[in-house]
Amino acid sequence: MRVLVDTTVWSLALRRQRPKAKEQILIDELSELIRELRAVLIGPVRQEVLSGIPDPAKFEVVKQHLEAFDDLPIIEADYEEAARVFNVCRKKGVQGSHIDFLICAVAMRHSAAIFTTDKDFTNYAKHLDLELHKPRKG
Repeated sequence: MRVLVDTTVWSLALRRQRPKAKEQILIDELSELIRELRAVLIGPVRQEVLSGIPDPAKFEVVKQHLEAFDDLPIIEADYEEAARVFNVCRKKGVQGSHIDFLICAVAMRHSAAIFTTDKDFTNYAKHLDLELHKPRKG
C-alpha cells in the first residue's frame, strides 16, 4: 500500500537539524517507505514543506530531495470530496484545514494510508474511511 506522507513528517526528515529519539523513529520509517517505493506526496504538501525556508541554498537542497517523488495527481473530484469530508467532520464538531481535507480525499481515492504527526488526522479518521500509517518500530 502506498503511503501519502504529510508535511509534518517530511519536515522532520528534511528540515530538522538534530531530531529527538522519537522523531528519529519517524524519520527511519520514512526512509523505509522510500526504500520500499511506497512514499508518495501531493503538490500542496510539496509547497508546504518548501514554504518558510528563507535560506535559498537550504531551499534548493530540500527541493532537490523532493524532486525524486512524483506527485499523486489531484483531480476535480478530489476537491469536491475534500469539501464533502470537511462538511462531514464539521458536522461532528471536528475542524481542520482545507489542505488536510484535500490530503484525506486524495488518500482515500488512491487507497493510500496517511503518515503524519498531526493529531487532527486521528480525529478525521473517526468520521472518514481513512487509514493512518504507524511506524513499525517504536
